[in-house]
Amino acid sequence: MQYWLVKQEAEEYSWSAFVKDGRAAWTGVRNFQARNHLRAMKRGDLVFYYHSGAQKQIVGLARVEKEPYPDSTATEGDWSCVDLVPVTALQEFVSLATVKSDPGLKGLALVKQSRLSVMPVSSAQFSRVLELAKTARDF
Repeated sequence: MQYWLVKQEAEEYSWSAFVKDGRAAWTGVRNFQARNHLRAMKRGDLVFYYHSGAQKQIVGLARVEKEPYPDSTATEGDWSCVDLVPVTALQEFVSLATVKSDPGLKGLALVKQSRLSVMPVSSAQFSRVLELAKTARDF
């Protein structure tokens, strides 16, 4: 299993809207590195949901439900998307400030490549975020 983090502005598509929908095609990614990360996702991989913009915090956990397929929102180019389903809201949201100050998360792409919208998360980083979020791994 691999772990990931996707970013979305809460004003555009909030965690609560995602939960209400129950499933979302993760479309609109137009960065080659982020696209390649999408293409590496496998069904069952776990994905942190991060609110960018004003909130800047990890708020939930999703799962890859459908592996990469062509993004129908792309009018040109070779772009991909995946389908995500919500798994659970984090017990406590993990702010960007907390991520930046935690020694176990200093290598997280969220800190090093802040504009990237889809990024990998190591197993150790995944566990650390869950610990900071006071969220049990019972999903």
